Amino acid sequence: MALMEKWREKAYSQSTDAGTLRRFWDDYFLKEKAIYEQLLKEPEKAVTGTVKELADKYGITVMEMTGFLDGIQESLKEPNDIDNLEEDSKVSLDFDNEKLYRNMVEAKAEWLYGLPEWDAIFTKEKQEELYKLQKASHTYKREEKKIGRNDPCPCGSGKKYKNCCGRAS
Repeated sequence: MALMEKWREKAYSQSTDAGTLRRFWDDYFLKEKAIYEQLLKEPEKAVTGTVKELADKYGITVMEMTGFLDGIQESLKEPNDIDNLEEDSKVSLDFDNEKLYRNMVEAKAEWLYGLPEWDAIFTKEKQEELYKLQKASHTYKREEKKIGRNDPCPCGSGKKYKNCCGRAS
């Protein structure tokens, strides 16, 4: 079984009780935060290695590194083949700063997009702009076309709006 399949089975288990799963995620999020703190200190440095080497480098298990790779996948400049990961698979953590920040906002991971290391990468104004862009990307705005008085009436009568439903009573 590939590492990603094992990770998802463990992390999203339906048979594990809620308390155990909550503790699992709380522990994972602390480790994830520590890795991001290190990565964001040198955001232009592309960290590469095998899954096992990176797990050892950051002091986490191979399974936790698999979860980290799953989480950062959409922010990478070149995605890893995460569905076929093995301990000796070569991977890269070369991320796009803006994508990463916006994905953290989308995930509602304030403990990550609120890290002080972002201040050395983006100004507060840029962080606010990226935050707003991400939030707005999921907001649906319905464009209502205003009916002009000389337009055909939307009721389908064939009359002009001003002579039909738009007539002041």
